[in-house]
Amino acid sequence: MPLPFLTADSAFDAHEDTQLPLPHEDHDRWRRPYRPGPWRVAFGAVLLLIGSFMLLATMTVAFVGEAVGALICLGAASLVIGSALRLLRAGVWVSRAGLRRVSFLGTRTVAWQDLGEVRTVQQPVRWLGLPRTVQGQALTASTRSGGELPVLLTDHNADFLSRTEAFDRAADAVEAWAAEYRPAGVA
Repeated sequence: MPLPFLTADSAFDAHEDTQLPLPHEDHDRWRRPYRPGPWRVAFGAVLLLIGSFMLLATMTVAFVGEAVGALICLGAASLVIGSALRLLRAGVWVSRAGLRRVSFLGTRTVAWQDLGEVRTVQQPVRWLGLPRTVQGQALTASTRSGGELPVLLTDHNADFLSRTEAFDRAADAVEAWAAEYRPAGVA
């Protein structure tokens, strides 16, 4: 049973003009070359649920008449909701401009011409971002000047835990972007 309302290109199927590019074909837009994993989505959903309860508490405190308490609850709820959104946004993003690694606390963008080698290596990796390390695969990148970037993807992070095929596809996609947009002669 086809579910056309669930496909990304169903809006484009309705038009007779098939020359329009699909949203995923625009290489100038920043996009994640893989789907967020179930662990990342579950953590984000739990944080959003907690945030909604905190907003309910904010409304209750405001109706009681405690303005200072309501502002404190609103600030805490905003912090939890912002954390959930940042957690869901974290990952590796690519565009024609370069490679962007979004972490919980910061973002680093490297242009393709400044990027050296992008490769998958076997090394100890952090399990779900916790201090515990296990042996796994990691997608690493270096700059042309010889500096190492933080690990881009691992097969034990919140996106790929117990999904090795998805990690392989994502690593191949990022490596393909690097091969396509790095200048020739950069290894």
